[in-house]
Amino acid sequence: MKTNGRIGLLIVRLVLGLVFVVHGYEKIVALSTTASWFDSIGIPGFIAYLVAAIEFGGGILMIVGFLTRIVGGLFALVMVGAMATVKLPGAFVGGFELDLILLAVSLMFALSGSSFVAVDSMMAKKKE
Repeated sequence: MKTNGRIGLLIVRLVLGLVFVVHGYEKIVALSTTASWFDSIGIPGFIAYLVAAIEFGGGILMIVGFLTRIVGGLFALVMVGAMATVKLPGAFVGGFELDLILLAVSLMFALSGSSFVAVDSMMAKKKE
């Protein structure tokens, strides 16, 4: 892959990680409120703890490019869950379009892994 494409993937990976870190942090600082909200929409409250951990911890892992495929898959599961339980009944615009983009980008990393400037890439080079 040419350098411009690798830089593009790096930028997308960093932004995806940042988006999930921020959303996860918001859940963590109000974890009991988030768990109560999950309960109120019919999702067991303990799932809020898992989602917060995946978003915050996974976001950090995505930023550094470690376990990128696994984290991308977990992000995709979170987005499918969000869309299925909360977002799909709403409109596309102002509803689930951001979730759809996050799902697509998460799936891209789940399928392709990280680009350069990533712990995953450095570990792969050491194995060679």
